[in-house]
Amino acid sequence: MQKVVAVLGGGIGGLSACHHLSKSPNVSKIVLLERSGRCGGWLSSIRRDDGAVFEQGPRGVRPAGAVGRNTLNMISELGLESEILPVTKDHVASKNRFLYVKGQLHKMPSGPGGVVRTIPPFSRPIIQSVLKEILIRKGTKEDESVHAFVSRRLGSELANIAIDSLCRGVFAGDSRQLSVRSCFPPLYEAERSRGSIVLGMLMGSGGGPKVVPSDLAKRASKESWTQWSLKRGMQAFPEALEDTLKRRERVELHHHAKVKSLNMNSEGWEIKLDDGVSLRADHVISTLPASELASVLPPAAQPLLEELRAIALVTVAVVNLEYEGFILPVTGFGHLVPSSEDPGLLGVVYDSVPFPQHNRSGGLTTRLTVMMGGAWFEQTFGHPDSVTKQTLLDRATQAVTSHLGVNSQPVWSYVGLLKNCIPQYHLGHWKRLEKMRQYISNHNLPLTLAGASYDGFVISIL
Repeated sequence: MQKVVAVLGGGIGGLSACHHLSKSPNVSKIVLLERSGRCGGWLSSIRRDDGAVFEQGPRGVRPAGAVGRNTLNMISELGLESEILPVTKDHVASKNRFLYVKGQLHKMPSGPGGVVRTIPPFSRPIIQSVLKEILIRKGTKEDESVHAFVSRRLGSELANIAIDSLCRGVFAGDSRQLSVRSCFPPLYEAERSRGSIVLGMLMGSGGGPKVVPSDLAKRASKESWTQWSLKRGMQAFPEALEDTLKRRERVELHHHAKVKSLNMNSEGWEIKLDDGVSLRADHVISTLPASELASVLPPAAQPLLEELRAIALVTVAVVNLEYEGFILPVTGFGHLVPSSEDPGLLGVVYDSVPFPQHNRSGGLTTRLTVMMGGAWFEQTFGHPDSVTKQTLLDRATQAVTSHLGVNSQPVWSYVGLLKNCIPQYHLGHWKRLEKMRQYISNHNLPLTLAGASYDGFVISIL
């Protein structure tokens, strides 16, 4: 029997779900419900009349792995191949990434030379930690914080500086709270299957899902892309998806459609919207943040609601800056800042280096994005509702001045406050997912949990 499927949330997860469902012969109708006036979620690009593009959300996609290939396959299906801006592995933005430690910028070690020599801010060659790692006994815990896992296997210095910074760049989160099993499954699986991260990486630890690559995905592999964007910014991706879905007979897209409640009866789901409209669906796919889904499910599903509410979210301030001329003392993708250096300042992306195509036409400029807050937002800036945009702008320009030695003021700026934008996979997240999916299965709920709250990110901020 053909089913009516409701998709909650019109971010990239919800749009992708609709795209895949629209190919299924078992679905008679797909109804997408988006609470705001636009689809795309956190993928949001500022396009100026002079050709400049600034990203308020994610600024690039990694092509690696099943998710990376799937995304490129979708880009092909949407006819966006000619819009792609690839960054290859020999590009300076791929080779040069920096850490800001003890008031100085340090290039992250890369290539054989970087691994065998002592390179500041590290006090010994990384090869020493790597060789020792092979001999360290396998851990016995079902889960461990990212920081504890890396400290145990590679030493506290790498954990305190490199991994702490990486977790801030990817999750805007604290490596001491984040789960290695959920945030970095390949590392966890490598130790579990081979007894060592290094051996696991060298020998493989059992691959993820196989995805048949499109010609574009094959090209990305052949040309060694490390990331890519689109000429009109990342927002062009959800826009193209939405345009394609609008042309499909079985798909209905609704903006300003905030879900008020979900209730099960003998007919399936009854979905009530804020404006009083009621809809029926055989199956619901929710890509809403976990806590938002908890607020609309029936109180009878208390055990499920408790687990959903326990998935924390963090707020990130994203400040786009434009300067006249080329003002960077170094060239690369950007720099990350460990929490020991400055908890509230996550990192700075040198947007003009990987994607100069997004600079304005006429006259040399430098575009930067300063990321702030995350797990440290409240302790640095107070409550997100009470912080002023001027405070955030001042903090961002101060960082550019002190970290990069830039004395000029930006000629253009935009301050974005992305409230509750990144879910935090804290210790035991895998167990929480298991309990939720078990509850859904035991109660025969026609409900699928999808999106960033549960199983991973399509795109990270740095």
